[in-house]
Amino acid sequence: MSQREILSITSGRATSDGAGVSLTRVFGGAAPERFDPFLMLDEFGSNDPDEYIAGFPPHPHRGFETITYMLEGRMRHEDHMGNVGLLESGGVQWMTAARGVIHSEMPQQQEGTMRGFQLWLNLPSHAKLGDPDYRDFAPAEIPQLALPGGVQAKVIAGVFKAGDIEQHGIVQRPDTEPLLFDLQLSAESAVSPQVPDGHRLLLYVYEGTLRVGEQAVSKGQLVQMSQDGELNLSSERGARLMLLAGRPLGEPIVQYGPFVMNRREEIEQALRDFRDGTLA
Repeated sequence: MSQREILSITSGRATSDGAGVSLTRVFGGAAPERFDPFLMLDEFGSNDPDEYIAGFPPHPHRGFETITYMLEGRMRHEDHMGNVGLLESGGVQWMTAARGVIHSEMPQQQEGTMRGFQLWLNLPSHAKLGDPDYRDFAPAEIPQLALPGGVQAKVIAGVFKAGDIEQHGIVQRPDTEPLLFDLQLSAESAVSPQVPDGHRLLLYVYEGTLRVGEQAVSKGQLVQMSQDGELNLSSERGARLMLLAGRPLGEPIVQYGPFVMNRREEIEQALRDFRDGTLA
């Protein structure tokens, strides 16, 4: 079988969001169709409360899904639907904004480390004005695999396949059919996750150094792979990475801040709805 090729290797940029939370925007912003169906990936991580304590006060979303994966720390979610949830170390929050959600995400700690990721996943045009949804998953609910050779996998979304091993994640989604895995490779280990041909595939290394085929990839680098072929990952000294894969929607993307639709007119309608109090 042919090997997937590396199309690009990039690094994120330091920025802040919410009420001043420091983070690294791994990708997102200009040209959102570049990683279709993924719109944005943020990595946050600090042991300085001044860099996270102000959190994310109430704000709106429309037209996509947000997935928050907490590595360390505690964050409280509240939304206009009456949902209240506590996202703790190792937990996942999956929110489908669809036609509209107004929510807040606020730290529940005054000190210590807060570390994790937030991913934005687009919705197809037929689902953008559907019913919103929210789900919290405790760490114990997320399937974890100990693979031969010293590789561990947390299977958040989709189905993890490698050799004869197959494990379904906690979330399965239509249309974009996302795969979201947290992979940890020990020293001198290797793994070949199976990713469906046609899926856009991104690898983000957040600890150590990964080898993709024969190419070394360092901490803080994002790799975009070709959409067909076999994927071979290894590490000489150990690495941890997020594997993101999804079926591109191939639809127009128009984004204005927290609203992601297909046409400018739909963005203008979202702004009117938010102003008039009818977004959610």
